[in-house]
Amino acid sequence: MSSTGQTRPGPHTVDEDLVRRLVAGQFPQWADLAVKRFPSDGTVNAMFRLGDDLAVRLPLVKGGAEDVAMEQEWLPRLAARLPTAVPEVLGAGVPAEGYPWPWSVHRWLAGGNPREGALDEPLLLAGDLAAFVAAMRSITLPDAPRAHRGGPVASLDAETRSAIEELRGIPEEGVDCDAVTAVWEDALRAPGGDGPPVWLHADLMPGNLLVDGGRLTAVIDFGCMGVGDPACDLFPAWNLLPPDAREVFREALGVDDATWRRGRGRTLSQALIALPYYRRTNPAMARNARHVIRAVLGED
Repeated sequence: MSSTGQTRPGPHTVDEDLVRRLVAGQFPQWADLAVKRFPSDGTVNAMFRLGDDLAVRLPLVKGGAEDVAMEQEWLPRLAARLPTAVPEVLGAGVPAEGYPWPWSVHRWLAGGNPREGALDEPLLLAGDLAAFVAAMRSITLPDAPRAHRGGPVASLDAETRSAIEELRGIPEEGVDCDAVTAVWEDALRAPGGDGPPVWLHADLMPGNLLVDGGRLTAVIDFGCMGVGDPACDLFPAWNLLPPDAREVFREALGVDDATWRRGRGRTLSQALIALPYYRRTNPAMARNARHVIRAVLGED
């Protein structure tokens, strides 16, 4: 279980001993269960196995802490409306033992993160992802939060162009900055995005998906969720799926050209921003960013 990162201050240090003390102090019924850190490429949350059936999720940064209450409020209301499993909060932890933020105990969700270029059942996975996105869009719950980065494409313009200029100064990455600028400007020109907002996960990165036997079994890390432009949940088309599966995903969702262009631009924007930031610190994030750039520039 992982997260792609919404904020960039340095992380708070957490370890197995801290988790044991937090659990013992607040959830004594689980105090005797083994604690083991779960390896993750995430930058916002740390995950620990708690026994065989539970997981402890602790924010590493303040931005992640702000997501905890939202997930605790909304995930129980979304779960029954979705075709795949989502995190089930079994315990709501509070700051203690020198740890400053709320945290959660979840039911453990089995499966592994898919990896771009190494999917067992890409066409079936594309259908599963489309079913999840369609189910999210169909939700009509009042008082929904605004999705992180779910506003107009233009709201991403300054940061995206800054990242492109930064990549011009890193020639070893080999990014065709003129070509990505053209794709980005096409997304800015694409109409739409100002219609009725829909429910979004808004961070459908491979690290937030769990698969088993090539099929989608769970979607995790809803810290970016809320309502916004439906193009925001098209990320898997470029960050995970090969071209034939990308088309299955698009057809299953019935995506029009303008929404597709906005979704492609949004996915590219995230990759362009992530690559210079993570290229030396988070190999998985940087690898996926490079994959997105290649996939977008290689699309017909």
